[in-house]
Amino acid sequence: IDLAYPDRPFARFYVLETVARVPYFAYLSVMHLRETWGERDASLRERMRVHYAEADNELHHLLIMESLGGNSSAVDRAVAQGLATAYYWWVVFVFAHDERAAYHLSELVEDHAYRTYDAFLASHEVELRALPVPEVARRYYEQENPFLFDLLCTIGDGEEEAAAAEAA
Repeated sequence: IDLAYPDRPFARFYVLETVARVPYFAYLSVMHLRETWGERDASLRERMRVHYAEADNELHHLLIMESLGGNSSAVDRAVAQGLATAYYWWVVFVFAHDERAAYHLSELVEDHAYRTYDAFLASHEVELRALPVPEVARRYYEQENPFLFDLLCTIGDGEEEAAAAEAA
């Protein structure tokens, strides 16, 4: 993804965010199936709630990147959707057979997203601090991040936290 989008950061972030939310759907799909087959323990329900919240958080990251024009190209949308579809089925397969391996895979993706945001922020801090936050982000983050730089720091930190949670 980084090689395909070296000079189009918001398109790159759009693709990353599209792919980053996929594991949560895959986990929930497998967990719902297990629940349908009779697995009803409290830890399963709690993990399902956590993964739903993680998917919702990633949705807002995706909406932010869309508002910044990351999905303006049909080619970028097709790339993101194609990668997400293939990755979804791969994560379903891995999670169904080895949850720890699936969580580790997600940890690697989240860590990559964090490093990608961090590098972008380091090289564009001055210009991002002067740009306003998109309205969709303002609503989601309740006006805690008045400048685009602060918002992207929050998203990047969220990616780092998600990677750490997957490692646990």
